[in-house]
Amino acid sequence: MIYIGIDNGVTGTIGMIGDNGYSEFLKMPTVSQQSYTKAKQNITRVDYNKLIPLLSGYENVKVLIERPMVNPGRFKSTASALRCLESVLIAVEICEYPYSYIDSKEWQKVLLPKGVKKEGLKKASLDIGCRLFPQHKELIVKNKDADGLLIAEYMRQSRI
Repeated sequence: MIYIGIDNGVTGTIGMIGDNGYSEFLKMPTVSQQSYTKAKQNITRVDYNKLIPLLSGYENVKVLIERPMVNPGRFKSTASALRCLESVLIAVEICEYPYSYIDSKEWQKVLLPKGVKKEGLKKASLDIGCRLFPQHKELIVKNKDADGLLIAEYMRQSRI
């Protein structure tokens, strides 16, 4: 079985873990382009044309996608998160993989130390990720967390 954990978002990551010891950790492929608004600004989107080949070619796969942040008070962040989710879904569905969603608190409760507050979650993810997956330390440190890998590890441990 290959477990794919997706930390949704333009700064998100993808973790792949196999029952045979295989693991891979990837940064979400993105593209930056002129915004669709009249303002002179760019938006960053998930590049599903690059995501599809990263995900495809595996057999016996399950995908767990972290639910996007949706908060009407944070319109730009919400719009970005939902655009990312749509691109991720297109890629996963083209690969014909089964998928489900998870709230961050659910996997964090199992894999991160008890009592870690919001401001310490990234550091805890980085520390645990480096300890569990030292072969991916360089990208974990560069990305400042190992969320994609830890979501996949949560799936593997939970046998979701």
